Amino acid sequence: MTSDRAYHHGDLRRAVLTAALDVIRTEGPAALSLRDLARRAGVSHAAPAHHFKDRTGLLTAIAAEGYALFADALAAAPDLRERGVAYVRFARAHPAHFQVMFQPDLHRTDDPDLLAAKARATTELRAGVARLPPPTTPA
Repeated sequence: MTSDRAYHHGDLRRAVLTAALDVIRTEGPAALSLRDLARRAGVSHAAPAHHFKDRTGLLTAIAAEGYALFADALAAAPDLRERGVAYVRFARAHPAHFQVMFQPDLHRTDDPDLLAAKARATTELRAGVARLPPPTTPA
């Protein structure tokens, strides 16, 4: 049995997310198991379910976090070209997030946090396009 001390994990949610991102990065999302993540975090096998309900909930949280990080990266880029660079840098720096974000069969696409983060990222992408100068027409 896990001791009481293990139940008072500093930030169990973050610890499980971090462990999940490591697993996805090295083995892919199919290798995820809440039981394994609980073992890695040193808590009972049921503890992660308090934060994520199930594996799909965990993957949904990863996708939402990914879109939020992606929106931040895009917002920091001043123009469309730099936003394109930010897109590639994000994908390289956050491969596990990126993989889950673009596999909608892995997460709950109707989750409010995911929808909000995705909308913010979309707004940032569109803002870069909106700043383009109008096309010129030949005279």
